[in-house]
Amino acid sequence: MQDEEQQESAADSMDEGASLKQSHKDRIQASWYRCEQFGLEHGSRPDFATLPAGTLNDLVDQHRSLLETTENEVLPYYENILSNSACMIVLADRQGHVLNTWGQPRFGSAAEHGLVGGNQWSEMGAGTNAIGTALITGEAIQVGRDEHFLRANRFMVGSASPIYNTKNDLVGVLDISSDAYLPQDHTFGMVKLMSLSVENRLIFSAFQQEHFILSFNTNVVSLDSHWSGILVLDENGTIVSANRRAEVVLARDLALLNINQVFDIEMREIKHHPSSLPMKLLAMGRYQFYVKVIPPVQQIMRVPDFRQRAGYVAPSQLEDFVASKKEPSRAQRDESAKAILSSIPDNVIPLAELQHGDERVARLVRQAHKIMEKDIPILIHGETGAGKEIFVRSLHYHSSRSKEMLVAVNCAAIPAELVESELFGYEKGAFTGAQSKGSIGLIRRAHRGTLFLDEIGEMPMAVQSRLLRVLQERVVTPLGSTEVYPVDIKLISATNRALKAEVKEGRFRQDLYYRISGLNIELPALRERNDKAALIQYLHNRLRQEEPGPALSQAMLNLLMKHPWPGNMRQLAHVLKVGMAMADEEVLEDWHLPDDFFEDLDAMVQSTLEQANLEKSGLSSAEDNKPEHEEPLDKLIPRLLQESKGNISQTAKAAGVSRNTVYKYAKLKLESE
Repeated sequence: MQDEEQQESAADSMDEGASLKQSHKDRIQASWYRCEQFGLEHGSRPDFATLPAGTLNDLVDQHRSLLETTENEVLPYYENILSNSACMIVLADRQGHVLNTWGQPRFGSAAEHGLVGGNQWSEMGAGTNAIGTALITGEAIQVGRDEHFLRANRFMVGSASPIYNTKNDLVGVLDISSDAYLPQDHTFGMVKLMSLSVENRLIFSAFQQEHFILSFNTNVVSLDSHWSGILVLDENGTIVSANRRAEVVLARDLALLNINQVFDIEMREIKHHPSSLPMKLLAMGRYQFYVKVIPPVQQIMRVPDFRQRAGYVAPSQLEDFVASKKEPSRAQRDESAKAILSSIPDNVIPLAELQHGDERVARLVRQAHKIMEKDIPILIHGETGAGKEIFVRSLHYHSSRSKEMLVAVNCAAIPAELVESELFGYEKGAFTGAQSKGSIGLIRRAHRGTLFLDEIGEMPMAVQSRLLRVLQERVVTPLGSTEVYPVDIKLISATNRALKAEVKEGRFRQDLYYRISGLNIELPALRERNDKAALIQYLHNRLRQEEPGPALSQAMLNLLMKHPWPGNMRQLAHVLKVGMAMADEEVLEDWHLPDDFFEDLDAMVQSTLEQANLEKSGLSSAEDNKPEHEEPLDKLIPRLLQESKGNISQTAKAAGVSRNTVYKYAKLKLESE
């Protein structure tokens, strides 16, 4: 049995390796093109933008968990292999800054090789290199000597693999570099296995205390290996996390599925299964795996609450439901009541909390919620970052389709040549580089669930034609196949383009536009919302639930209210996260916020002043009558600062700007002198 598995794994590795080799050249060429766009030349010296010692120490503290996991729980497993190899192991953060290195450097002085703490191995500064290119592509890559863009780096071979955390966010990259002629496939395979090991340990660290963890593999003796699939379950059997190996092996998006949708077992059986006894289960009714149950370290005692059962309907909720329908049938009432009461994941905003006093948003939430149960597509218009995907996720999990998958597709993020194969799937061997087992495609993944096509205006015309046929005929034909597969999907599309104008310009099919625009809704930008203050407070409170942080003072809320928020909800979340991290549970002040926040604020203030000057010009030219607020900031702030005898707070209040802005213009004034 073990020999068969090893042969199968070897065959899979060969297929995967062939596919990687076919695309490797293209990835290196794409990286070289980026380097040229950055203004680099082959003879350029690497710019590592070395961090000061204090900043590096802060960065190391910020990534303490990642560092300790790598050093204490992963590297010891590879100690014998690495001690016999002339290589150096490097751990870098998601910006490419080196956090630590292990192994004997054979490259000479640090000034020559640059693989030292605090140096940044980004493509922009160091050209094509394993660390920087892995971060940009989000995939493991090996960069040979002559594949480095800068000649200065061509003394070594680098193999790097990205590391993703439990939220599937890229948090760092692990690299093995050497100037010796090591077996390249061996080194590349090892670094991928090491990064997977780090991810697995991060999952255990995050969830082992209170969650059930399932390890599965095709061989019983490999259940404890680093290449086993891992699923994390809550007490109801919902999959709350999984490693990348599990997603690859099962070829399915596992997020928030119930365990009984993957393996032929119920959660109650898992809870009572002996942890030391592996069991043999079928996945998706077809594939056989050995499964090991690892119970929570801390057994949680819960008081039974029979109201959590599916059949229980709270009186007030049932009355609200009945009032919203005209003579519903008993089956409809029961089904909708269950949907109302079904628990939703932590990353889903309840429908009632999508708005906090803005009647426009409340109205479109009601409209979209009703249409979710109809065979009518929804088209959402809105600026980038306005919360379209958050809105769709909430709609899906408050609908009768919540038990099936929500498949979100960013049409602008998929390369044009891959959109067809990603959406419709393909048979094995359908094209060069295709997976050996084919692909089911994203539309079929959304069967009986919801398909969310974000940025649909970016979809190529050829793909628009195929999508139109799918929507009309409700069947999908994979590339390279003559088979047709029925699909039942709820289609929601979103765009930040004016699609009607795109239709007139011939860039979007008119027939497809009318097929996807059953209910058209406009999600307002953050700056246009009437409930902006309550919304900011709400998002801040949700972030504090994830990680403790300071409350918002009224002064800070007022400052956030004044911002134009060109990046909408996405930018707001970014600013709050940075501010809370910088404040470190102290009082949140303006200097904790990122610089780009104030750049947007300053640009808005300057624009307002320029507009006021334009309106005022012609009405009065007397300099004495010129209002103080019409004075340019580079003149106004130094003057007010002088008048207030250097009082920063008083100057900021008088100018109507932040203290950071005062510091900025005061510094410019000093530099000019």
